[in-house]
Amino acid sequence: MSTSEDDAEMASPFWAFSLAVYAADGVAEECLGLQERLGLDVNLLLFAAYMGAVEGVRLTPAHIASAQSVVAEWHHDVVRPLRTARQALKATATATDDALQPAAAALRTQVKRSELEAEKIEQAMLWRWSRQHIHDLPREVDALTANLRDVLAAAGDIDAPSPHLILAANAYSA
Repeated sequence: MSTSEDDAEMASPFWAFSLAVYAADGVAEECLGLQERLGLDVNLLLFAAYMGAVEGVRLTPAHIASAQSVVAEWHHDVVRPLRTARQALKATATATDDALQPAAAALRTQVKRSELEAEKIEQAMLWRWSRQHIHDLPREVDALTANLRDVLAAAGDIDAPSPHLILAANAYSA
């Protein structure tokens, strides 16, 4: 793969969608709540939303499992440890009475940037998967809701409709 193809994967329409939708009112809190409660990979949830809202593609549970398997090792070995490190640094980085606060705050900022870059790489992996499989995937009018329902069901939650994510994804694709 050429450098321009690599750059295109890293700056995919899916990444632009994720940045815009995640910044919409209530979406970050909703996604982080699902991540905390279910151990859900938010990138997979955003991927399902993108595929449904923008591409009109209905991901079956088998497709979701296949896409998830592509990023599982990266997510487990890279993204989660960076998130854990960032969270562990918070106490010292925000302590007003700790002489190490400035150094911890600077390190936390670096880890946060690395975590975001790791998330971007994970999304590029999902984007690549979609380009390899999209032609075989069914199209449906309400693919967004169906995709989110199936991702959440795979994570063990059949009652979480993700209303903020649905609203923001629909607004983005309109």
